[in-house]
Amino acid sequence: MLNDNEALHAFFLSLPGTTHDYKEEWTADRYMIGDKMYAMLGGDKEGTAILTLKAEPSYAEELRTEYEAIVPGYYMNKTHWNSIYRDAGLPDELIGKLIRHSYEQVLEKLPKRTKREILGDY
Repeated sequence: MLNDNEALHAFFLSLPGTTHDYKEEWTADRYMIGDKMYAMLGGDKEGTAILTLKAEPSYAEELRTEYEAIVPGYYMNKTHWNSIYRDAGLPDELIGKLIRHSYEQVLEKLPKRTKREILGDY
């Protein structure tokens, strides 16, 4: 299910405060919280579909070691970002967990006031 663009889009938008835009020059959909990107749907230089997510650096490295389909972030800071090949068939539970981790990594860095505005009583 989360390998489908529409399902991913709905999942991203279900996270409080998430906004979406399309970056024409990157041909990529971006998902942000507090104007900070936490996810990107696009492709690599061959056009293979990838999902790029932020991750805590040691966790990012651990994921790359454990899963062949998870590689250093394409066109991103490779310490903090991973790209996931969407055709690899990774389980929905894992993809959902990684999306939430990315969201939380960005949310955690936002100013307290911004977090309160986004989360309210969430």
